[in-house]
This record gives sequence, structure tokens and C-alpha cells, in this order.
Amino acid sequence: MTNSSWSHMTNSSWSHMTNSSWSREEALRVLSATEKKNADEPIRFQTGYGPSGLPHIGTFGEVFRTNCVRAEFATLSEQPTELIAFSDDMDGLRKVPDNIPHAAMLAEHFGKKLCDIPDPFDQFPSYAAHNNAKFCAFLDQFGFDYRFKSAAETYKSGEFDNALMLFLRHHQAIVDVVAPTLGDERRRTYSPFLPICPESGRVLQAEILETIPDEGRLVYRHPTLGETSCSVRGGACKLQWKADWAMRWHALDINYEMYGKDLTPSAELARRIVKTIGGQNPINFQYELFLDENGEKISKSRGNGLSIETWLNYATPESLALFMYKKPRSAKRLHLQIIPKAIDEWYEARKAAHQEETRTPTNPENPTTLIARIVRPQLPSPANLSVPFSLIVNLAATLKNDDPSVLGGFLRRYDAACDVDADPALYRLVEGARRF
Repeated sequence: MTNSSWSHMTNSSWSHMTNSSWSREEALRVLSATEKKNADEPIRFQTGYGPSGLPHIGTFGEVFRTNCVRAEFATLSEQPTELIAFSDDMDGLRKVPDNIPHAAMLAEHFGKKLCDIPDPFDQFPSYAAHNNAKFCAFLDQFGFDYRFKSAAETYKSGEFDNALMLFLRHHQAIVDVVAPTLGDERRRTYSPFLPICPESGRVLQAEILETIPDEGRLVYRHPTLGETSCSVRGGACKLQWKADWAMRWHALDINYEMYGKDLTPSAELARRIVKTIGGQNPINFQYELFLDENGEKISKSRGNGLSIETWLNYATPESLALFMYKKPRSAKRLHLQIIPKAIDEWYEARKAAHQEETRTPTNPENPTTLIARIVRPQLPSPANLSVPFSLIVNLAATLKNDDPSVLGGFLRRYDAACDVDADPALYRLVEGARRF
């Protein structure tokens, strides 16, 4: 491909990728829904994390997309915002991940709160503390702005106590909402409350025999102790996760949260629960899931997905961000072979953005400027890339040489401006192409 043909592709083909900015449309929805909120009260966005496993490429997608809406909101309103990254580390261990050492040790703690299980990596006080630290480091790697909150700390501190008392007063009404969606056996004993066993520390799906709202207590059937009572406050209980989701929206005054298509039934139930207790639901956005190269749903347990480590071994965070930004309501195939195209689309979009002299931050047709405000690049990105990454990959495959300078020499023949030694960002791309 010649320079002129690449330039023509850059100028013309980005136009099919521009859109009406879904993130701006979402920000306008948030603005409309929160117009009566006190001016000094922050607009709260939330993303959730389950620390039974390590953060992954889907975690990046959800936090990044939520920050896109938050950044767009900041162009519409001077009201402060914050993103809460919430970890459900009081959840009981229900499955031992395949990629964790000392699986037998973890299995001994089946059903216990993640925050009380020893760290199989022997680095942190608990398994949840290990994964929470990885989660925060993961978000920090990309420069995301967020406030981390732990379920264990929030329950135990009493921050959720008022909301838990409210749920206790509406116990039967919440059961009436959720029970019809369950199987016959679970329906008979369902309660939104899960007592924590005082002996083993396990999270119990116990039959609730009586609720005592005035005292903030409930009576349940313990598997070995028989009829037992406990407080719903101070971390002695937690909520089933669908009810817990609804409770967090209410207790933390969440104004916006997105979720994957697979969680749609759970989100609908959570919204109904919030209405049942007389609360205000946040604005929600449902995004589509990822598919592998065969069009099959990606599963962590099957391992048919693409890890974020793999992507960053070959490409930049910005290219991944653009891939995540485009058409979030459409299913995307996420596999190795889409990486070169994703990088070329990033540079194509960046060139288009520089050529849009009338573009302003309040009318973002091209998302790369928005992305640059959210994702911290590994290296400064050049305004233009005269050589497509796909061409660099093909050249690296043809040369079969591990020396970047050799590949750089061929690129200079193609375009004298391609100086791998003087341009760290270009060197990074050459290294990625060589690995690819």
C-alpha cells in the first residue's frame, strides 16, 4: 500500500465509524434524571467487581465505558461526579477458579466470605484483599479516576445499616418480588437476607423463620444450631446479590450503572426491589457481550477469550479503549486477529480528529479525544501514523528477524519519517508487531 492510498483510506474510511456518541446521549440522560439533585452533591456512577477472580478485559470495558459517560457529563454540568468501584468481597466462595494456586486449600473454605479466606498467593491478609489489590492496580494502570469501596468494610462499618433496616421492614414485599423467579425448592425458603454463621463464618442460605424490624433482628434455622437469631446490622448478615445490588443503588445514592446483557434479568429485579422500598432507581445502560472468533460467547471458565495482558503485549491501551467504545450495544468478536485492525482504526481516528478544525469537546463526533482524557497512554501517541500497523505486522512476519532496527530500516525505505530509534511510540508498535 502506498502513502497516498493509506492517506485516502485514513481520510475517508473513518467517517463510517463516527456516530452520534452514545456516551453523550447517556450523559444527557443522567443530566435530566439528576436535575433536582443538590448542586454540591456529587453525581455517582458505579461499577461492580466480584473478587472471586482476577480483573479481566471485561472489567476494563465496563470501567472505561462508565468513565466515558462521566467525562461527557462533565462537559454538560459543573456538578461534581465520582465513580465508585465496588467490590462484593463479603460474597461466599461458590466456585474455586481454575487459574488459582492451592485450589484444595480454597475448597476447604467453600461458602465462607471471600474476605475471610486465606490468600492462596500468600501476599495479603485474605483472598479478597489480594484480588482487591489487583483490581485497584489494574484500574490505576490505565489512569482511571475512581473511589474503591469494599462490601466487607461497608457492611461492618454500619454504612448500610439504615438501608438494611429498610429492607427488613419490606422483607415480605421483596420476597414477593423475587420468589416467583426462582425454582420451587428455593422459592419456599427464599429471603433477601443471608446470615453469617457465627461459628464457621460461612454465608448461609438459611430459612428465615421470623423478622423483628423494631429490633433489627431476624430468626433463622441454622443447619446445626437450630433456631437462631441475629442482627441484620454491622456485618452479621449480607443480602443476596440481586437484593444487594438494589440496596447499594439506594444506600450509596447511585445515579448511573451499566451492566452486561447476561445480567438483564437481575437488573430488572433490582429495579423492582428499589421501587418496592420506595427508592429511586439509577439510569442503567445494557451493553452486549463478547464473542470468540467462532462467534461463541466468551467464557472465563472455558478460556476462549482474549486476556488484556495479551492485547497489551501487542497493542496500546488506547486502541483497546476505542474497540470498547464503538457500538457497545452490538456483540463484538474479541480475538487475536482483530488487534491490527483496532490499532489502525485508532490512528485513523486520531488523524481524522486532528483534521477536524471545528471539533469542540462539547460536540465529540470523534471519540479519540474523549479517550485521551480517560485512558493514560503507555507512551505519547504520535498525531499521525503514516504506516498501517497491519503493514508492519506483515513486514515483521516476512522478515522473521528479532532485531527491531532491521524492521525499522525497511520502514524508513517506505517512509523516511519513520524513525524507530527517535520515536518511542513507533518503537513500541514495532515491538508489538514483532511479537504478533
